[in-house]
Amino acid sequence: MSLYKVPLLNKKEYDTLISNNFMSRIAFKGEYPYIAPFLYVFQDETIYFLSTKYGKKIRRLKANPLVAVEIEDYNKDLSNYQFVTLQGQIIEEESPEKQKEVRKLFADLIESRNLSRNILAALGHSPDDELACLVEKECSFVWKLVNVKNIIGVRN
Repeated sequence: MSLYKVPLLNKKEYDTLISNNFMSRIAFKGEYPYIAPFLYVFQDETIYFLSTKYGKKIRRLKANPLVAVEIEDYNKDLSNYQFVTLQGQIIEEESPEKQKEVRKLFADLIESRNLSRNILAALGHSPDDELACLVEKECSFVWKLVNVKNIIGVRN
């Protein structure tokens, strides 16, 4: 029996995987790796995240902005699966106009995917808040993945 290598995704395939999903995991560096789930939006080949303005991830990011981002899609029985890992750097979006645009993309995502309002707590808001507060209030950081050095995508 010979070793079977899992097929790699090409750019079109991993762009489709990224475009079709909205949940990721980000691995932060530190005295040990720290992995946390994040909603994301993908626009103009850039992945954006919203983050609360507190917690371990903030300290880790300030110490070292290099991260690995993982996005996956699979059937419950794992008969089909694919994932992509992107290694790069997370920085805060500086443009107030772009921040507001990205916040609107997140509000649209929550509404179009019919996500629970409980997700607002992970974005720095009360689940009882109106969805519009996500756009109008700045209770979270707007991050983007830049300087991507390595992209590895695999599928069955």
